Amino acid sequence: MRREVGSLGFCLSCLLAVITVSEVVITGDSRTHSGDIQVLKDFKNGLNPGSITPGSCLSSWDFSVDPCDYLFSDRFTCGFRCDRLVAGASRVTEITLDQAGYTGTLSSSTWNLPFLQFLDLSDNSFSGSIPDSFSNLTRLRRLTLSRNSFSGEIPNSLGSLPNLEELYLDNNHLQGPIPASINGLISLKKLELQENALSGAFPDLGSLKNLYFLDASDNQICGQITTALPASLLELSIRNNNLEGNLPHRLGSLKYLQVMDLSDNKLSGVISWIVFDHPSLQQLTLSHNNFSSLQVPSNMGEGSKLIALDLSYNQLGGLLPAFIASMPNLSAVSLEHNKFTGMIPSQYALKTVVGGGGGTASFERLLLGGNYLFGPIPGPLMFLKPGYANVSLVDNCLYRCPNSFFFCQGGTQKSLVDCKNFRHSIP
Repeated sequence: MRREVGSLGFCLSCLLAVITVSEVVITGDSRTHSGDIQVLKDFKNGLNPGSITPGSCLSSWDFSVDPCDYLFSDRFTCGFRCDRLVAGASRVTEITLDQAGYTGTLSSSTWNLPFLQFLDLSDNSFSGSIPDSFSNLTRLRRLTLSRNSFSGEIPNSLGSLPNLEELYLDNNHLQGPIPASINGLISLKKLELQENALSGAFPDLGSLKNLYFLDASDNQICGQITTALPASLLELSIRNNNLEGNLPHRLGSLKYLQVMDLSDNKLSGVISWIVFDHPSLQQLTLSHNNFSSLQVPSNMGEGSKLIALDLSYNQLGGLLPAFIASMPNLSAVSLEHNKFTGMIPSQYALKTVVGGGGGTASFERLLLGGNYLFGPIPGPLMFLKPGYANVSLVDNCLYRCPNSFFFCQGGTQKSLVDCKNFRHSIP
């Protein structure tokens, strides 16, 4: 009996030795760096298990085998990428999850992935704060956290990512100010912060010499428009915030700017001639503000590159500016719901019906409703056929605007009392 027990003990010792040797062999043959494996494990363990549904990328992550060695197999079907980089070992260089509705936080991991270049967790339901440990991702080029439920403030540590080119934090619940450290992202080209609850003044971004796209719309950003915007910008959108004050003259130094949308703010004062004489600006939207007047450019708009102009829902008054009809490329203009008065200039009608001549664009959209324009409808517009252009003259003080003209449909003219109360000189 003792011999049998001794034999059994010897066999167990042999078995343990085999298991130990086996583990050493697996570790020795592993293609993936051990630190990267640990980050992937911690990341998965930090999520709500109930949100990891069958068929999703994370449901296939089986750490009983080497991740990079079994990538695109039934053990690790998707969700990341590996590249052989250091001493024959593979490092995780990309994590891109599927849109599977994952829930949980990112705080369980150290995010010590020094070779990660792309991190995309968009279109899921991640929550909690953005971890400070993202600063460990020193080679990161694109960070995409769009359309989740992240909250709290944007961490200052994000500003320490020197290789970051694209940052997408839009459509979350982020609060607080945009950190000044963002100005340290010297390689940044694209920044999307829209659809959050960010507040405070806009920071200095003058050091971002490569930034060409900036969208901070639909937040609670206040104060005046910063004068420290990078000259490299092609598109700028800060609509639906609480910006105040005038348009800064420095907008003229953004010589590559093509699209600017500052609508739905509290901007006021004069719309500077600079935006009408800008060397590259093609689309300008300043609607739903409190602007009271606009300056006439020195060349009467003939050098303008504008294609679309929206100044609707402001407090602009006086006569309709004739120079707008002189802009050679302008095809869409909305001046609705202001306080313009006087007669509709014949140049507007001619540009709508026959164009400006010399290859210049015609008005495909001319929206003048909701003002105090009076007098007859310009003759050229009387011959305009439905579908040729989108024109609206409703809610004015025009002498006659019957529904037989499509541009008079959808609303009536103001009452004579309202028109006379606005300005006694209206006949």
